[in-house]
Amino acid sequence: MKKFEYFTAPLLVHSTKEILDNFGQDGWELVQVVPGMNPENLVAYFKREIEEK
Repeated sequence: MKKFEYFTAPLLVHSTKEILDNFGQDGWELVQVVPGMNPENLVAYFKREIEEK
């Protein structure tokens, strides 16, 4: 059975692509983006598979 770990991170509207690219380089898959506390912020939810040892 696959196992996953999860992570949430704030996204700034003016640098969204760079932030998402950085998480993607680290193996995180974007699951969802939701509005943050104000219109200039978003919250991203990520997951990545845990490697079995």
